[in-house]
Amino acid sequence: MATPSPHPGRDAVLEEVGPALSRLRRRTSNGRGDLTRNFVLNVVADASGEMTVGGIAAELGVTQPVASRTITTCIADGLLRRAASQADGRRTVLELTEAGAAERNRFAAEQRATFEQITAAWLPSERLQFARFLIRYGQDASAWSARQRQG
Repeated sequence: MATPSPHPGRDAVLEEVGPALSRLRRRTSNGRGDLTRNFVLNVVADASGEMTVGGIAAELGVTQPVASRTITTCIADGLLRRAASQADGRRTVLELTEAGAAERNRFAAEQRATFEQITAAWLPSERLQFARFLIRYGQDASAWSARQRQG
């Protein structure tokens, strides 16, 4: 009987990517509502143009009513505001408020602190390399998602 390799092969490692990303999402936030709110604030802040409820729903991969409930809460909490579209005054778009930008910054600081705590035993070079790869992955994922939506 063969002894399992202490260094899994390429396919075995790649099979663990999905579960690892799921664990990252579940275990590095203070709660579902906080995470969802942060997703919405980031989508609005990162938009290259105007952002609508439908656009947020598409970005988050949820139905429009689900996105609308989260957005309504963000508006009630003073994190987002509705505004008339500059391109089409009949359309309503969403904008980040000062409080929304502050909340986004607070959450980013919390995420950084969590990242530093989780990786505290890592070499500084490993931490920095992983951070660069994680940022690159996020940028590439955004570009991939945009291509998927376009057809």
